[in-house]
Amino acid sequence: MEGDTEADVVKAGAVKLDSASGSRWLPLVLLGGSGTCLGLSTILAKMAFAEGLSALAFLTWSLLIASLSLFLRTMINRRHRRVDAATLKYFFIAALLSVAAPNLILFTAVPHVGAGFASLTVAFPPLLTYVAALALRMERFAALRASGVVVALAGAALLATSKLDAPDAATVWIVAALCTPLFLAAGNIYRSARWPVGAEPDDLAPGMLIAAAFMLVVFGLMTGTSLVVPLDRVEPIMLVAIQGAAFSIQYVLFFQLQKISGPVVLSLLGSVAALVGVPMSVFWLGESWPGAIVPAALLIGVGIALVSVRPRAAGTNA
Repeated sequence: MEGDTEADVVKAGAVKLDSASGSRWLPLVLLGGSGTCLGLSTILAKMAFAEGLSALAFLTWSLLIASLSLFLRTMINRRHRRVDAATLKYFFIAALLSVAAPNLILFTAVPHVGAGFASLTVAFPPLLTYVAALALRMERFAALRASGVVVALAGAALLATSKLDAPDAATVWIVAALCTPLFLAAGNIYRSARWPVGAEPDDLAPGMLIAAAFMLVVFGLMTGTSLVVPLDRVEPIMLVAIQGAAFSIQYVLFFQLQKISGPVVLSLLGSVAALVGVPMSVFWLGESWPGAIVPAALLIGVGIALVSVRPRAAGTNA
């Protein structure tokens, strides 16, 4: 759009998404379903590592299965949108920020930091998304939400410090896992600001996943990382298939939620993922509760609740 400032473009995208309406409970259903799939992914990633699958192979084949299933779904529903240069750019940037980079980092870090800690890190994007929305003038400053950022960051700092202070701390992987929310928050903002004109959620999910899978295949070929899935045992194949199904469900719900609720509400799915992933990592995988989990979780929960409160002032769009 020539003549428009970056802030104008971003604000226009936010208004467009926020104007979409849905039933009162639909956002909660979408949030719960998508967040549950995200929390399950960290558990499956650790199980895949135990079965001898590399993070890259597990992620790449899961995304290929998910992208193929969603593409076939759009063809059956006769919703094949024409892909122009702008939409293709959207697919690749959204794929890098929202799927390929954060999932590869997280899946690789899981064996070193535990599925429980990995699940908790994806609870932070609401804070970063809100800060970015303020900076880009997608919403106005609200003291209540700002206080939520401070409280939740205190919880995040407490959690990270307790993890780093552990005698067997894998410092590099802990820091890497804590970087994933940066990608996810950037993806939340980008997808809202650059949502292709006239696109529906079902048009965008397959393209983003196909782009992510393509980038991961190229990355594997360039780095010489194995993309092989053992075919002599049923367990690795089943894990890839289950993760592929989880991705399919997650990203269908994901784009539906973004269209009707906007980026800040969408980013709360990380909180749902933490509520699912942490208990599962303890009771299913036998992991110990992360250090300082109770006070850190309380602070993060309170902070996210405050960030989630929609200001009553007119013109607020996040």
